[in-house]
Amino acid sequence: MKSDRLLAILLLLQTRGRVPAGELAERLEVSRRTVYRDIESLSAAGVPVYAERGRHGGIALLPGFRTDVTGMTTDEARALFILAAQGAHTALGLDDALGSALRKVMAALPAPHRPAAEQAGRRILVDPDRWMARPPSDDAPVADLGTLHTAVFADLRLRIRYRHSGETRLRTYTVDPYGLVMKAGIWYLIADRRGKPQLFRADRIAAAAVTDVPVRRRAGVEPAEVWQLLRRDVERRPDGVRVRARIHQDRLDLALRILGPALTGPPVTADEPPAAGWTTVELAYPVLRAVRQLLQFGDFVEVLDPPEARRVLADAAADVSALYAADGTGRGPSG
Repeated sequence: MKSDRLLAILLLLQTRGRVPAGELAERLEVSRRTVYRDIESLSAAGVPVYAERGRHGGIALLPGFRTDVTGMTTDEARALFILAAQGAHTALGLDDALGSALRKVMAALPAPHRPAAEQAGRRILVDPDRWMARPPSDDAPVADLGTLHTAVFADLRLRIRYRHSGETRLRTYTVDPYGLVMKAGIWYLIADRRGKPQLFRADRIAAAAVTDVPVRRRAGVEPAEVWQLLRRDVERRPDGVRVRARIHQDRLDLALRILGPALTGPPVTADEPPAAGWTTVELAYPVLRAVRQLLQFGDFVEVLDPPEARRVLADAAADVSALYAADGTGRGPSG
């Protein structure tokens, strides 16, 4: 543990320059006294590290001193190369930069760790895209993700043309970007609009332009905090209609994957003999009509209550039956 801590201190000082002892102690989850003992150990090992007292003091390395990453363990090397397989760099146009960085890291690794790192990169695959994800339509222009990336790192305001879900018109917004998030293969821009946090799906941004106006972020607010707040808002779905249904075990795994966002709690397996093979779930839908989603599972899913949800499904099933009637006349949906 101490050797890992010493290496962490060394790399932090290399990256940040002067760092207050209190900050080092907080990051490493140790006391200040332990930090100063570690500094003495580094100094005894020949590392030119020193401490400055006073209001603007801290721990620092002598200018020009650098070290490599030969303290990296086998598991750390594996983790780094697996991370590189996630594909986020591709959308940001950083493939070449990533390849160059990995070659430098590989050259700096101790020889015994290199095979493990190479093997991890070949044998552990990470595909962030969801199953059967729909490709963007050809008639729907999507902003270059590189433009969003540029604004985020240049700390400049963005002007975007954005299409909200369920709308066809484009709206124009000027936003203060905090960062980019990739969730389940979908990129999101997290930004303030008029001083309030907002989430924008990158594939709904039809156009984006970086302005020459510096961002106006709220003081002391970090991108991770904004993301967690926005994520909670998305997951706190409107509970307009609560539905209790049972799912047959033959379709349980598939149904839980598809219905995941609507689930309000874990599924419950009934113990009574008449319910053998069935699992009960509770779902929340914003409107009653949305319960028609369950029709795709046929008779493997049965709505138990409320009665009005059962009527919606019965009416929808009757419409489908009439559409495919044996006489072949058919009719349009009743709506």
